[in-house]
Order: sequence, then structure tokens, then C-alpha cells
Amino acid sequence: MLLVDKCHINSEHKMVSDTLQINHHLTNGEAENNLHKQSEKALCQPLNGSLGEVSSLGFGANRTHTDEESVDISEVTTRDSAATSNSNSHLDVIPKTGKRQNDMTLEDIYNKEYNFDDDDDDSDWDPLEKNIEVLKWFCVNCTMVNFDDVVHCDVCGEHRESGILRHGFHASPFLPEQSLDPNGSELIESSKGSRSQNVAPNNSTVVGFDERMLLHAEVEMKSHPHPERPDRLRAIAASLDTAGIFPGRCYPILAREITREELLMIHSPENIEAVELTSRMLASYFTPDTYANEHSARAARLAAGLCADLASTIFSGRAKNGFALVRPPGHHAGVKQAMGFCLHNNAAIAASAAQAAGAKKVLIVDWDVHHGNGTQEIFDQSKSVLYVSLHRHEGGKFYPGTGAADEVGTMGAEGYCVNIPWSRRGVGDKDYIYAFQHIVIPIASEFAPDFTIISAGFDAARGDPLGCCDVTPAGFAQMTEMLTALSGGKLLVILEGGYNLRSISSSATAVIKVLLGESPACNLDDIVPSKSGLRTIFEVLKIQTKYWPALESTFSKLQLRWGIYAFQDTGKQVKRRRKAVVPVWWRWGRKRLFYRVLSKQLQFKVK
Repeated sequence: MLLVDKCHINSEHKMVSDTLQINHHLTNGEAENNLHKQSEKALCQPLNGSLGEVSSLGFGANRTHTDEESVDISEVTTRDSAATSNSNSHLDVIPKTGKRQNDMTLEDIYNKEYNFDDDDDDSDWDPLEKNIEVLKWFCVNCTMVNFDDVVHCDVCGEHRESGILRHGFHASPFLPEQSLDPNGSELIESSKGSRSQNVAPNNSTVVGFDERMLLHAEVEMKSHPHPERPDRLRAIAASLDTAGIFPGRCYPILAREITREELLMIHSPENIEAVELTSRMLASYFTPDTYANEHSARAARLAAGLCADLASTIFSGRAKNGFALVRPPGHHAGVKQAMGFCLHNNAAIAASAAQAAGAKKVLIVDWDVHHGNGTQEIFDQSKSVLYVSLHRHEGGKFYPGTGAADEVGTMGAEGYCVNIPWSRRGVGDKDYIYAFQHIVIPIASEFAPDFTIISAGFDAARGDPLGCCDVTPAGFAQMTEMLTALSGGKLLVILEGGYNLRSISSSATAVIKVLLGESPACNLDDIVPSKSGLRTIFEVLKIQTKYWPALESTFSKLQLRWGIYAFQDTGKQVKRRRKAVVPVWWRWGRKRLFYRVLSKQLQFKVK
């Protein structure tokens, strides 16, 4: 595990100034183009990490320190908006003094025109002595880098002084921060008071949150702020507070840290000890993208403890349903390893808690854009937990590379793992809801769970810089509504990924409104999926029909309705190529011999 010796950091969205030296590359405009390419390259690129445990300690000498002041670790989770607004610097160009035109002699004019003035002697000029300061700022919404001369983010359009952390998605993305409710209280402050001691009615929606989870943050910022950052919870909390949902219509649950005995039901001692070891370090990394600081172990225990208590509270009937507003996320954390921003597996711990409370069968639906490889590993041999995941896969090229359709479970638990692997980016509401209608709900209904858990990653949402998909808040709300019909409405939603603050806050709010009883405005009639989405659904149905008889009639009906539509484009492409390469009129002209030869060759290749 890497230990950072000195903590020289920027607050997450503070303006950073890089010094570029003047050279011939700058005169050609390449330096500015390279910066633009870096910001564009960062968009829609998943942060890949490898499996690994904590290695020996070492100093972070390979990390670039771009900051000029050292701050305390508690400042990691605070935003300094004043520093952002005051960090603009201007370069003063001092013109060279000279004679006025009226005072010039002919010799002076001649020397000026042909640059023979002695003052222009550049024999001792050193290009390394002069610097140009290029100012940039990081978008509070999507973390992408922008140059100082723009007010709105080039990637997501958010204003550089957006009020999204104060008012959530209710704040305008085009205007600087404005007070929407000056008399309103903020969730983070009010969660510290006696409100946490309230007892929720039996028919209520409970929310698990604790401000100490905000202390989990990357100590030293790399090229740009880490996408899994405390602002994710702040934006959701601000949205719920502004809408009067929480505090207000939802009830809190008292936070506690998960015990070692409870963790051992899911994780190995190696995982538990590795996470606990980080509490004695200023900064450390499990994988290149999975960080920890001295507060991360407690944040992970709080998140797991909240999920466990929410599950037992809901299953025992002391609450109707609930939402776990927690971080760090968990579905990548396996039995032994922490990876993919995840330390402990919150959904698996919640399932274990529900089983301890009496649930015999637990359903976990994971709609995070990344496959929950940790959750699948934990329950791969279990017939008491059905794991269903919808995620980008693209033949194993999308992180973490697992979750193919033929990964169905092992050791007698075949069929209790259902993977719906999308083959491309940009998947939207129609594909997700169509998969729910024809795969998720039929299998879940046949399984008949006693308790349902949603691993709710909102990185498949429209605008997310890592997921690059197109699911809307209405789409997430509709999927939640469809799952409330299972297990008598005993449903727990656990936050996983999601890295666009506007997308994640609006989607989470839409899901919680469904938990409160509101119906989503989504028309389910005549949903037409994309061709690539339909092919994925056909692939999954063909595999899962062996284990779930309820899918047989669905598969047959879909084949009759969509079979030709789903696979017709390949033949059309071949026909277009054949017509383009071999014109039809060659058949009756002087080139009929070439026509026959080429046609036979093409037909042979097609076969």
C-alpha cells in the first residue's frame, strides 16, 4: 500500500495553475491542444484497477505536487469557493519604452523599421526565464478540467460557481450559486442533532446517512479530482433537503459501525485487516484507483453498519422500505480484495443481515453500469441469494471485465446469477425497462424473494463521465416501481456508483419518491428496444431458459416478434457491399464474365 509522506493537496474544485515554458511547441499552439486532448480523453474512460492487497509501505515520491500550501487532513472534505474565485491571476504586459514618433531621427526610424535597435539585442535571451501561466478549473459537477477563460464546463455545461452542492439538482446549471431557501436547514448539519434519535413508523421510508462518511477522500489530488468524492453525498443530501424529502418525509436511522463478526460473514480476515490498516496511514491505495485515508476504514464500517441495520429494520416490519445514502460503495469488493473504489461489500452485508433476521431468499438487482464482480463472487455458489446485474460489458473490454451472459453460478447454484451484459455505450431507458419486463421480473417472480436489495449505481445515468449511458431519472424510477411489487414491498436501495452530481442527485431523488409512494411518469406500452439491446436480451434468454421455465414462453414470443428485426442488418450490409462492388448492369454487358466471377467469389466469402 502506498503511503504519501507529505500531504500537499488542493481542495477538490480549487483552481489550479500550471506553468508552461515558452518554446517552439507553444508557438505552434500544441500545448493548448494537448490540454484539450487530455480533458477530452478523460471523458467516458473508466478508471481501471487491478486486484491486489496492501503492499509494503513506501513514500509517494512518484506523485506530482502541484500545490503550494500544506493543509490539514480535515480540509479534504471541505470546499473553498472563495479560493476558487480569488485565484484568477493576470499577466501584466509591460511595453518597452521608446522615443515618441515626433522625436525620432531618420536613423532611429530606419533602425526601428528593420529591427536594428540596440535595445532589441537578444543575444542573452533565455527562453526558460519567461513563463506563461495557464489557469484552469475543475468542474464541480463532473470533475473535468476547463480553461480559465470559460464560465461553463466544456463537457457538462455546469457553471463554474454552480450551487449544486447547496441546492442539489434544483440549482440552475447555467447561473452562479443563488439562495433558493435562505431559511432552510441543511441535511449534513441537521443529521448531527436529535433528529437521528427519531423512531420511524412502520409504514415509513427510512434513510441511512452519517456525515462522517464525508471524511473518506483522496488525500492528494492527481491530474483531476477523484470521481468517487464526498461531493456525491453532498449533492444528493442537498437535493433531498431542498425538496423537503429528507429531513421531512423520510425518517433517519441511527448509524453504527459494523462489527468484525458481521464482516466475517462476508469477507475474509485479509480484507478486514487490510482496510483497518489504512486507519494508521495518512494515505494509501489498494489499487491505482482505490484510495484510502485515515478516516476510510471508519467510513466503510459506518456504511456497512447502516446497510445491515436498514435491512433488518425493513425485513422485521419496523419500516416499509429504505435508502442507504452511503459511501464508499461496495459491489466491487470481493471476499478478499478491495477494488473499484469499494472497501466492504455493502449489498452483500445487507443480504446477510436480512438472512440473519429471518429472510430465506434475497434478491439483489445491480443496475450500476459496472458489473458487481465482488457481489457475484460472494454469492456465486449460493441458491438463497439471486444476483441480477445489468451492466456494460462489451466483450469484457469494459471495467471490470467480468459479467458475461454465460456466468450463471457454480457448484449447484447455476441460474442464480443472471448477467445482462450490454455490448455498447449509450444504453437508455427502453433497453433497461425492456430487460426488466422480459428477464428481471419474470425470473425474480419465479424466485419469489423475501427481501429485495437494489445496488443502485447511477453511473448509467445520462451525463455520467464514466458510464456514458443514457438512463434518465424517470427510467430509474420505473425500474424501482417494478421491483416494489416483489417481496411484499420490502425493498432496500443502496447507493453504489454515479459521478455526475446533477445526474446522481436527480436520479436518487426520483427513486426515493417512488419509495414514498409516488408513481413514475413512464409509459410502458410498446417499448421498442435498440437492436444491440435486443440481441443481448435474446442471448441472456437463451442461456437462462435452461434454469427458469418461466422464460420459455417469453423467449418464444420475442423470437416471433423480433427475431428477424434483431438480426436482419447483417444480411443487408452484405447485400449493399455486393451491389456496390459488382454493378448489376455488368451482367448483360461486356463485363458479364467479370460479373459472374466476382459474384461467385463474393457468395463464397459470404457463406
